[in-house]
Amino acid sequence: MVTTHGRHFGFVTGGTDPAAGAAAILAGAWDQNPGAYSPVAEAIDEVACAWIVDALGLPSTTVAAFNGGATIANLTGIIAGRDALLARHGWDVAERGLAGAPTLRVIVGEEAHVSVLKALRLAGFGQAHIERVPTDATGAIDATQFPEDTDALTLVVLQAGNVNTGASDPFAAIIPGVRERGGWVHVDGAFGLWTAASPRLRHLVAGVDLADSWATDGHKWLNLPYDSGVVAVRDGADLHRAMHSDADYLPADPRAMRNRGIQISQRARGVEAWAMLASHGRSGLADIVDRSCAHAALLAQLLADGGAEIIAPVALNQVLVRFGDDAATQTVIAAVQAEGTTWAGGTVWRGRHAMRLSVSDTATTVDDVRAAAAAILEAAAVTR
Repeated sequence: MVTTHGRHFGFVTGGTDPAAGAAAILAGAWDQNPGAYSPVAEAIDEVACAWIVDALGLPSTTVAAFNGGATIANLTGIIAGRDALLARHGWDVAERGLAGAPTLRVIVGEEAHVSVLKALRLAGFGQAHIERVPTDATGAIDATQFPEDTDALTLVVLQAGNVNTGASDPFAAIIPGVRERGGWVHVDGAFGLWTAASPRLRHLVAGVDLADSWATDGHKWLNLPYDSGVVAVRDGADLHRAMHSDADYLPADPRAMRNRGIQISQRARGVEAWAMLASHGRSGLADIVDRSCAHAALLAQLLADGGAEIIAPVALNQVLVRFGDDAATQTVIAAVQAEGTTWAGGTVWRGRHAMRLSVSDTATTVDDVRAAAAAILEAAAVTR
């Protein structure tokens, strides 16, 4: 099944919005490089980034930039935080590197996404550096077990949207204390950060705007083509410190993407985001998030009514379901994938195999949800 179909519920993959898809064709034909010099692409990027910052309710001082995906966005935000914390202690990473630098303390939740762990490794933090905080039944950090002794050399990475359950960490309970003690908080919000764009659901990520940096991904709920990561940093100076690159043959332009991200040469990703947001508007974006979550809730209810086991609360657009034991669940997943009405992948949640259904495509309808549920239950009945 194609991944842009309304019954594709694998991974956390949005489809391709028509306006964004058309814009991608135009942007490819224009072949602009906002990392070096392209006034038009830079202007469009600036507008699209400003719209995203506003839609997510982030501080007005925030500077955002497009990049190659949520992993790169996480890496960019983490490096910006690393360099900012060290700069506050008189250590210039650009001048002195990391050898001999003050040691940073890194704290994440037990359910931190693999992209965060990869980004931390690329930023110079091995497993021995990382402290993991226990999570609750939804996969969110248990705030009562979060360390209260963080300091000005502490880097915390929180999560908006657990990849299995959709749950978010308790930002309002954690972030203020960390920042008051001088630490840096980065939020991995690959899909869950878009919840802040929904007036009806933004309470689920209350306090996320208090962080220092954020990462999200446009190819998920924004339904942009790959690759469309976005990093946002509360203080643009922190982003520029970590990412700036200068050469005599390049114009000195702080807006250029090379000064706000890892890449120098890159495509004009902001064109697609601009087209999608211009065509849908703020209310359209909120509706996309709301509809996806409503579809997920309906899908979970239909499967539960049919005898399947929903093994975690449905917080947003993710559904975890089992059909008996591990072996039976894996058999059902394989049967569903082979039959073709819908597509879903597998995962392991708290040591138990499960089917993971992610409703992320704007093309999904109630009829798609009902057809998918019927096909899944039929596969479960046949394989019993």
